[in-house]
Amino acid sequence: MKSSLVSRLLLPGAMAIFLLLSLAYWWLENVPHEIFGTALFGLLAWHIVQNRVWFKRLLKGRYDRRRSVIVALHMLLIINMTILLVTSIVISKSLFSALPIPDSIYLREIHWFSAYWVMILVGIHLGLHWPRVITSIRSGLGLSADGAIQNLALRIAVVLVFGLGIWSFSVLDIWTKITFTYSLDVWNFKTSVAPFFGHWASVLALPAIATYYLMAYWRHRRMVD
Repeated sequence: MKSSLVSRLLLPGAMAIFLLLSLAYWWLENVPHEIFGTALFGLLAWHIVQNRVWFKRLLKGRYDRRRSVIVALHMLLIINMTILLVTSIVISKSLFSALPIPDSIYLREIHWFSAYWVMILVGIHLGLHWPRVITSIRSGLGLSADGAIQNLALRIAVVLVFGLGIWSFSVLDIWTKITFTYSLDVWNFKTSVAPFFGHWASVLALPAIATYYLMAYWRHRRMVD
């Protein structure tokens, strides 16, 4: 039970924290940014090892539309993470600066662009696995799945977080960032820090919630049809 809780909750949670901290480059500056990024990829490697069975099953079984979409979304995340890792090493100023690799301003832009898309794709990844996450939380905390008040509170929280995510999407100018459009928008860490992480956490939650309910609706339609 404890091993399952660590692999399904604590490990992804730690990766999400390191991902959020890595976005605060202009607050933490370069060395902490690279340390948190390296820690993120270290945990990601562990996460892949923990879920290596998923990769082994890719060439097995029948691919219907639902499975094809799910695998395609995972592949997009893997490709994006690979781009983020490679560009991280190439543009490193501290941890990997001794490597004989020429710097490139274009690769820096690709690095940031990829990082913003990772947030969206990680949110989608979370949404795809949300039922397992909820099951693990309830199992670990000994909560019942039939509590009416508990379920109502959860639905209200989801609506509030979804609304906050839409607002945060605008506040952080996410659309500009993920469309590879030049933006002068930089968070002013001299005036506030906590809201930065709150907004980005909401941006992460937005595609997670949307993906979960879209997949649930798709599953329901298939059962009805």
